[in-house]
Amino acid sequence: MTATRAQFGTVTIVGVGLIGASLGLALKQAGVVTKVLGVGRSKANIDQAQKMGAIDGVVDLVEAAKQSDVIVLCVPVAQMRATFEAIEPHLESQTMITDAGSTKGDVILAAKEVLGKKACQFVPAHPIAGGAQHGASAAKADLFQGKQTIICPIQENSPQDTDLIIRFWESTGSVVKKISSTQHDAIYAAVSHLPHILSYALMASVVNSEDAEQKLSHVGAGFKDFTRIAASSPEMWRDICLGNRTAILKELDQYLAIVSHMRKLIAENDGVGLEKLFNKASKARQDLDGL
Repeated sequence: MTATRAQFGTVTIVGVGLIGASLGLALKQAGVVTKVLGVGRSKANIDQAQKMGAIDGVVDLVEAAKQSDVIVLCVPVAQMRATFEAIEPHLESQTMITDAGSTKGDVILAAKEVLGKKACQFVPAHPIAGGAQHGASAAKADLFQGKQTIICPIQENSPQDTDLIIRFWESTGSVVKKISSTQHDAIYAAVSHLPHILSYALMASVVNSEDAEQKLSHVGAGFKDFTRIAASSPEMWRDICLGNRTAILKELDQYLAIVSHMRKLIAENDGVGLEKLFNKASKARQDLDGL
């Protein structure tokens, strides 16, 4: 379904960094909101968001709960519980909440525990969009265009409320998919959370070596491509690692087993075994480009 003009009324974005400010720009460009308000910790960042037109005004969480038709939580996942606690006493019955968190199980648990009967007003989401840079200054209106947004409805959500939040994310240009929160956390531990951990780990390994300066002065495109996402927000990724700990540890253990096997092949001078492993991985990566 296509969004009609101003159908989402007043939207408040809590956390106007890359995702939040880009969301404000996208909603305003689509003409589906009356106004966009912003809540933020950093005055410089929220001033930047207002200056670039991502938000029309600044409010606190109490006013956000009282004034908004839709509230979008774009804060690090560890801050979700405190945000729900601030909103809950003032939350109007018609106000919907969605989020942009990269983990879902922990956020849903916090919502149910804090919001109680009002948890039905929260439809969890995760836009699969972003970049290595963070903050409002990196925001762009087309960030979500053609990208997936995962919706993980909870049993308390009504079909109408779920549809509203689906249309909300579709209005940004997103392609919306529905999966369970358990599926979401298992999948993204493998295809998003683990790659970020490995990128940080490689960067840390080189930086902590005795000849770090020499190594870094000789990096090429491969190293830069692999470590690009290590420039992402450390606070956000700390929270994701702890919030999705069980699924991430499972993926990390599997990865370490593969690395251990590769080390053994190299130590034993087993070129045939190495090439077989590399061939399988290489073909799978080439096939990805056809998707």
